[in-house]
Amino acid sequence: MNVLINVFVALHIIGIAALLGGFLTQLKAMGAGTARMVPAMLHGALTMLVTGMVLVGLNQAEGATVDNIKIGVKLALLVVILGLVYVKRDDERAGKGPFAAVGGLTAANVFIATLWT
Repeated sequence: MNVLINVFVALHIIGIAALLGGFLTQLKAMGAGTARMVPAMLHGALTMLVTGMVLVGLNQAEGATVDNIKIGVKLALLVVILGLVYVKRDDERAGKGPFAAVGGLTAANVFIATLWT
C-alpha cells in the first residue's frame, strides 16, 4: 500500500509542477499583459484534483488520520484555481488579475501542504 501511496504522491507533485510551471512560463507575458492559461495548467490542476482525492482515500483506507480541515481548504483553493483556468483557457489573454490569482493560490496550496501540521 505504501508503494501505491508514493506513486500517487509523485503524480500529485507532477500535477503541481505542470500547473506552476505553466504559470511561470507565462510570467514574462503577464508583465506585458499577454499571459494566457496554457493547457498544462488545466491538466496539472486536474491531475492534482484526481490524485489528491485518491491519496485521501488511500490514507483513510490504510487507517491513517487525515486532517479534513486541511484537505477541505486545499480542495477549496484547487476548485477556485480550476474554475479560473477552465473559464480563461480559450481566451487569448487571461488578464493580470485572474492569472496572478492562479499563481498565488497555487503557491498557497503548496505552502499549506508542506507547512500545515
